[in-house]
Amino acid sequence: MAQTQPYRLWVLSELYYPEDSATGYYITQTAEAMASFCHVEVLCAQPTYRARGTRAPSNEVLKNVHIHRCAATTLNKDVLFFRLLNLFTISVSLFFNALWRIRQGDVVLVVTNPPTLPFVAFLACKLRRAELILRIEDVYPDAMVAAGMVKPNSLIVRFLNALHRSLYRHADRVVALGRDMLRLVHRKLGVEATNVSIITNWADSDQIVPLDRNTNPLLEKLGLKGKFVIQYSGNMGRTHDLGVLIRCARSLQQDRAIHFLFIGTGAKELWLRKTTRDLGLENVTILPPQPRTELALSLNACDLSVISFVAGMSGVSVPSRMYNILSAGKPILAIADADSELAHVIREAAVGWLVHPGAEEKAVQAIREAVSNRALLAEMSQRALALVLKKYTKVQVMEQYRILVHGVASSGNFAAKEVP
Repeated sequence: MAQTQPYRLWVLSELYYPEDSATGYYITQTAEAMASFCHVEVLCAQPTYRARGTRAPSNEVLKNVHIHRCAATTLNKDVLFFRLLNLFTISVSLFFNALWRIRQGDVVLVVTNPPTLPFVAFLACKLRRAELILRIEDVYPDAMVAAGMVKPNSLIVRFLNALHRSLYRHADRVVALGRDMLRLVHRKLGVEATNVSIITNWADSDQIVPLDRNTNPLLEKLGLKGKFVIQYSGNMGRTHDLGVLIRCARSLQQDRAIHFLFIGTGAKELWLRKTTRDLGLENVTILPPQPRTELALSLNACDLSVISFVAGMSGVSVPSRMYNILSAGKPILAIADADSELAHVIREAAVGWLVHPGAEEKAVQAIREAVSNRALLAEMSQRALALVLKKYTKVQVMEQYRILVHGVASSGNFAAKEVP
């Protein structure tokens, strides 16, 4: 006879398997891990990102997780109007499904994408007397300000800040993905709230390990085996500073030994392709996202990885790609605010270079130093891998979630100190 599970965990997210973008992948992995000790059900949408066009079953059970995919629009997210329409229909659909399915005593884990979803979950939890855990993927409205979508002192920003302060105060638990995000939440609240704690993302350290670049099939295919390859891999969104990288490529185009490799998609992809073409940059290659099954090969297809943000993103978003890049043993050129989680990791573990957003000359200087000092790169590679194994394995992070969810289910008032 199957053992009765002590409580039920609901996971609410726009993105879930078969979506394998960062949020979809991490929330899927988290739900599947939680299913080993409690009953887990998921409310999500049909694919709207990388798997858009795929029609997944409305209801299915995968790896002991009961998945309910709600009906909503699945338009192209890179068109702002379509993205807003998706946001509205997904939020409405998830709300009514949550209201129908969630029961008193359930625990609900919700992510902040789309930004209306946490409020939908909060209202459903209040009406159904369920416990709410909020996992912050991006801090709003700060992400909108950094992307240039709204002005920092506008009425809409003040209104959204007030809404989010109330949400953070009234959620049973709030999970921040990094130290900078924790500080930003505390700053919004005006106090160091005891219901907020840090649980980072993790590296797929079992699958993503350092590989010999001399036998890398992607470098072979692209004819880049003899080049020093600088790679940007991941979302090309509005908050990512791709312009500074293009300016670096233009400054370094006479050095035929250096090549820039972009892998990904997003709102800035068309701009990136057009600008590269207009400038005639032969030292730039742009590829679409690679399958997650090929991630180990693609992340190893470089000598130096780049994570690049626009200014003002400290605390707003913590790049999940950082952990897998480190697991591949790649030094990082971080173009980011000095007090961001990314910057903290780079400095503390000495695994790369930190440059302020837009500082093209400093970025070029860092690239030249990396090219000229292969021994330093090798040392950084070793430190990167050691850091992952020490702090960022999936087993370690899932244990933190197990403790968190169990505490919320048991008491509904889980102290921050109980989460390592």
